[in-house]
Amino acid sequence: MNVRPTPGQCRSVTALLLLSVALAGGCKEAPGAPGASGPSSDTGIGSSGPEAPTSAVPNDPSATPSTPVASATPSASAKPATPSTSSAPPTASGGWITIDPAAQAAATKAFFARKPKSVTGNPVKVPEFNVGCKTSHHNSDDPIVLPKLAGGSHNHTFWGNRSTDANSTAESLRASKATTCNSPDDQSAYWVPTMYQNGKVVDPTEVTVYYGSRLKDPSRTQPFPFGLRMITGNAKNQVDTPDKQGNHFWCAGIGGEIGRSADKTFPVCAKTANIVRQVTFPDCWDGKHLDSPDHKAHMANGDHTGACPKSHPVPVPSVSFVISYPLSANTDGITLASGTSFSMHADFFNAWKDEALAARVRNCLDQGVKCNSAGNF
Repeated sequence: MNVRPTPGQCRSVTALLLLSVALAGGCKEAPGAPGASGPSSDTGIGSSGPEAPTSAVPNDPSATPSTPVASATPSASAKPATPSTSSAPPTASGGWITIDPAAQAAATKAFFARKPKSVTGNPVKVPEFNVGCKTSHHNSDDPIVLPKLAGGSHNHTFWGNRSTDANSTAESLRASKATTCNSPDDQSAYWVPTMYQNGKVVDPTEVTVYYGSRLKDPSRTQPFPFGLRMITGNAKNQVDTPDKQGNHFWCAGIGGEIGRSADKTFPVCAKTANIVRQVTFPDCWDGKHLDSPDHKAHMANGDHTGACPKSHPVPVPSVSFVISYPLSANTDGITLASGTSFSMHADFFNAWKDEALAARVRNCLDQGVKCNSAGNF
């Protein structure tokens, strides 16, 4: 299983500064699957939300896991253009990559001026669309946590953009047309630590990337800015959570789980089921930064009211990877490049085409209905 200036625009001094301040590990992964989104401001910039409490050869898996993972158109005939938030270069300071607030405000205004497409048929009432993906390649790079440091990470399994490596930037991802996902409009990069079984790479048979919302009201969800990147999970976390409800693999398919692996960390699935892992990213953004020193602080989960907190008032799609591995009854000897199963983590680097992403968010998420990979009901 194994998102300025952007890293591609950073000078070498800035890249070293980012590395020196990058925090290891990170927040808990957000629980649950895409489902419902929370209200926030119309502009997405400087406004308050609802009241809330404040293909290289993979590394040897026997090696010690590497430390450095911080880790509406007005009318049918007059459709406003979707401004790109990448037109004004972002700026970086201490690991925070700041966007141009005027450009972002203009993009947000144009987005909410779009008239959503009329819902047809009888779609499922869940705010969601998806892309289906296959594995692209492996390398020991991480362009979010360790930009420009080729081979500096534990091994990752990538899908989506085929060009992803240590030197990837938002601009290089968008310039590369090749993707292993089923929407050519999605040039984003996605990756997770590589899985091994007894030292042999195990690639996912398929990955579905869901874009949804887990907050109470999805109608104010807006697209990510071009170049936004984030991580979820913690590569340093090698043990289960005290409540045993943490970073778990499970069995999907007829028969489900029928036992546990010898080390008790993986399920044993019926022959008609496969091992699956789901990782989910936050769906509230601070409206100001494409990245943060730990690659998480610019993002947040909804609060107890089901809305975005005032610190992160902008609802954006909640990205969720559902990763299926071709393993069932034999699950002994499984490790991740980052260590145990509990070290599972994931990275997202947004390089969607602006118009395609805006249409899906406005038509599907904002109207609370399920769409397919083409963005249709």
